[in-house]
Amino acid sequence: MATYTFDVFSSLDGFGSATDEWTGYWGKQGPELLERRADLFGEEQLMVFGPDTYRMFSGFFAAGEEFDDVWTQRMSEMRKVVVSRSMAPDEPLPWPNTTLMRGDAVEVVARLKEESDIPLRSHGSLKMNRALMAAGLVDRLQVTIFPVITGITGRAPIFGGAGDFDLDLLEARTLDGRTQELVYAPSVHAPRAR
Repeated sequence: MATYTFDVFSSLDGFGSATDEWTGYWGKQGPELLERRADLFGEEQLMVFGPDTYRMFSGFFAAGEEFDDVWTQRMSEMRKVVVSRSMAPDEPLPWPNTTLMRGDAVEVVARLKEESDIPLRSHGSLKMNRALMAAGLVDRLQVTIFPVITGITGRAPIFGGAGDFDLDLLEARTLDGRTQELVYAPSVHAPRAR
């Protein structure tokens, strides 16, 4: 069975993005971070996206924006699946190597994990990945925490509305002396009997 990694960037206070006052990576990218990301995307993987994240990334591609970072260029070249019940079957898929799989994300990803001979990875796609965590389909939760607090400007709380999970730490590293990459094996928290 293929492993599934939910890969997400975060501010220290748990936001996946912020208003336009902040640039990508919250302006905190450094050479170690970019090299680490390039290494992570150096191996073949099947990328899995929800419709909103797919539209955002494919919008960059369709607008002719250059992916300056090696890892985003590699991600752009990889095979991609967008999982959606709402996208029309004839909706354009402008990002190369993309397949639309209609249906419930839990069912689609469970099938992909059974059938894929390469690891699966999803970057972003918060709502979809919270549902996959609740269903026990996420093997690795990779959170890259940037050294910022975006209490006023933060958008997209990563775990807002998620269930309760126990996390077993698999890996931890500091990049560029300031950014933390934490990799956990998540499991649904079982409340103690009273």
